[in-house]
Amino acid sequence: MLEETATDVFEAHRPVLFGVAYRMLGRVADAEDVLQDAWLRWSGADRTEVREPRAFLVRITTRLAIDRLRQVQSRRESYVGPWLPEPLATDFAGSAPDTADQAVFAESITLAVLVVLESLSPLERAVFVLREAFGYPYAEIAAALERSEAAVRQLAGRARRHVQEGKPRFEVDPDRQRDLTERFMAAAAGDDLDGLLSLLASDARLVGDSGGKAKAPLRIIETPDKVARFLLAVTKNPEPAMEYTLLELNGGIALLVHRGGVPDSVLQLDVQDGRIQTVYIVRNPEKLVSLAAS
Repeated sequence: MLEETATDVFEAHRPVLFGVAYRMLGRVADAEDVLQDAWLRWSGADRTEVREPRAFLVRITTRLAIDRLRQVQSRRESYVGPWLPEPLATDFAGSAPDTADQAVFAESITLAVLVVLESLSPLERAVFVLREAFGYPYAEIAAALERSEAAVRQLAGRARRHVQEGKPRFEVDPDRQRDLTERFMAAAAGDDLDGLLSLLASDARLVGDSGGKAKAPLRIIETPDKVARFLLAVTKNPEPAMEYTLLELNGGIALLVHRGGVPDSVLQLDVQDGRIQTVYIVRNPEKLVSLAAS
């Protein structure tokens, strides 16, 4: 009975714990590994001494995620080509604390923001996630990280400035994003160079992530003309035929491409002032496993 109670408590808080771990690590598998380790810590703890299970579990998860992030950062230095977070089908039910601003909570899981978070130190990233995404008070974050509140405030300020400087100012209106995504793919599939160019911002770029395991540019493609011509080249005469599905990933509209019934790539657009600023394409098959049923 005690074990059932422990399981019930842990599962009740799983959405929040996964939200913290995924924002820290950018990979579903890494986040799940952290949650497994957190469960082992929780199941082996003296829970009679735990007054606030949620705070206890968030503290364990955050510390484990920091340790895991330090391990994976060295691997990412040798990653082939640009690195993008693993696309995540988003459903915020049960994930966002009532006190958190929902727009900020949703924005904190976008590909653009997660890419910027990659440049933060593990501690800065932890403070940013707990403070900006989940609205935790500085005192609770300080206790979770075993740092002084003053030090946590400094980390938070530094991380916030860095994120504000690095993230693009994009529109998140889902209807506009859906419409632009559909027009974008229609132009690409129709070999319409002028149509594509009309949708791209003057400083548009394309970021592709293959990890060296699929065909994708190994460098960021700059300028609208190069972006458009690359997309026309990859959509021409596909074998086998591609199938497209629109769905919500990382809080925004995205296009999931299947080839032969298998997830082949994810395409998502950052939109600013009605034009496409950045095209993100994830083709690393390891990052598409969780979307196989989509």
